[in-house]
Amino acid sequence: MSTLLPDEAILTAAIDEYRYLHAHPELSSREYETAAYIERRLDALGIENFRCGGTGVVGLLRNGDGPTIAFRADTDGLPIAEDTGLEYASEATGILPDGSTAPVMHGCGHDTHIASLLATAEVLLAHPEAWSGTIVLLFQPGEETAWGAKEMVADGLWDRAPRPEVVLAQHVMPLPGQAVALRPGRMATLADSWRITVHGRQAHGSQPEKSIDPVVLASWIVVRLQTIVSRELDPRTPAVVTVGTFHAGLKENIIPASAELSINVRTPDEEVRAHVLGSIRRIISAEAAAAGAPEPTIAELNSFPRLVNDPELTPRVMSAFAEQSGTDAVLTDELGMGSEDAGWFGDAIGVPTVFWGFGAFDSALFADGASPAGNHSPHFAPDPREAMTTGITAALTAIGAFLAVTPADEAA
Repeated sequence: MSTLLPDEAILTAAIDEYRYLHAHPELSSREYETAAYIERRLDALGIENFRCGGTGVVGLLRNGDGPTIAFRADTDGLPIAEDTGLEYASEATGILPDGSTAPVMHGCGHDTHIASLLATAEVLLAHPEAWSGTIVLLFQPGEETAWGAKEMVADGLWDRAPRPEVVLAQHVMPLPGQAVALRPGRMATLADSWRITVHGRQAHGSQPEKSIDPVVLASWIVVRLQTIVSRELDPRTPAVVTVGTFHAGLKENIIPASAELSINVRTPDEEVRAHVLGSIRRIISAEAAAAGAPEPTIAELNSFPRLVNDPELTPRVMSAFAEQSGTDAVLTDELGMGSEDAGWFGDAIGVPTVFWGFGAFDSALFADGASPAGNHSPHFAPDPREAMTTGITAALTAIGAFLAVTPADEAA
């Protein structure tokens, strides 16, 4: 099935669908219209489907006897004000967990994931002679908050859908079209996000002696946190500690009663994760004690699991990609410090995972070491044709590595 490709009609429809989805993003756990849209599309294709995990949708694509595999496509957007200038740019807004309104953009390309998986299903339905088995289509909400995959599993996903032999997943990347990136072993980092509230004592700005200044205290915490990676870890260990937000006070002449920080942490494995998170707690507590302040409050916002590509099955998929697109199109570089929750699906039932990145940009944009804007940028703008061609082809190729009908199968 390595030669099974979308025809021009399916590809053109997928491009239109991608543009529609791009213009209509929704925030994590609020993908109400997106989920309803996916249900309508699956219904129109005659694919059995059900809701799972709130705004998650599961499709069951069956075609005779054979293995069962699962394929994940995430569906949520991000609170980003789009600045691409595209005619189909998002003007959507959404409600954040704190009740505020924010602009919303498919700034991580989940729209390409939805459109390419729906088109992949269309191609498979059009060529039932080329494959045999069952595909569990996982349209997963809340990837950006590490919520969706875990919630779908908790909602009985694997009690309601057939148990797969492998979970496949792909993610658009700032790579040239036709390129795919994968390797056996670790594909993404663990990630943890915390909100830290530092408590002080409010006072007039002219009477600092009557205060415990949480702004100064929080500032010391921010500075001290930078020493964890630089002074506590082996320099060869990949880890990141980022303070993403810092909020305090309402007026310049009032020392506030509290300050709030949000922290994002990326680590390569459980051992380093435990060390870094323990160090963060130690520093926060020690700086508060040094300031004579109460113990800060820590709220854990999210935690991304491991994402490890199976050492036996990943080479099979890599070989299929190389046969389809050429060995030069298969990249094996590390994917950096990004994180993913697709690993929840397989880890929950002891099933292997194969995850890859796929390109979606004109190769001319990479001349002389240049690169287009990447994921989570307000300028992130995959080329629709490159994205759909590569996303659909990669999905079909990987699925074919497990479900393709071979001449021996036909003879039997």
